[in-house]
Amino acid sequence: MYLLDANIFIQSKNLHYGFDFVPAFWDWIDQGHASGVLCSIDKVAAELRAVDDDLTTWASTRRTLFRAVDAATAPSLGVLAAWAASGSYRASAISAFLGGADYQIVAYAHAHGHTVVTHEKSAPLSLTNIKMPDACLALGVPCMDPFTMLRNERARFVL
Repeated sequence: MYLLDANIFIQSKNLHYGFDFVPAFWDWIDQGHASGVLCSIDKVAAELRAVDDDLTTWASTRRTLFRAVDAATAPSLGVLAAWAASGSYRASAISAFLGGADYQIVAYAHAHGHTVVTHEKSAPLSLTNIKMPDACLALGVPCMDPFTMLRNERARFVL
């Protein structure tokens, strides 16, 4: 199952798949969720609610798309926190990571055998930012960009 980062929703709305000109993308998200292909977590939903726009409205009607981080995720949260603390990241980077959705997304994916989907790029030499692809690599969690996911799933948005 694919686990979608907030930036998938936000950048899709703002750039590639606006509600007004590629509604099929959003239908595909709904169908993918209904068929058990993709989901996200409630912390992502909270990020989407931070701005009052069309995406907020869309997400608010799809509560089951955004899963709660459950007890099965707790061990993975601990492993991921230990990895972040054991590296050369600055304390501010670790704090920001542990307080954000990225931490929970990677841990949830680790606990449930999901693949993280994000626009983030790896930055293994960064001291000031923990990037999801690097955290995924550390825990052995598959990670890809949304275009790879769409190609893997043979998504087609045809007139």
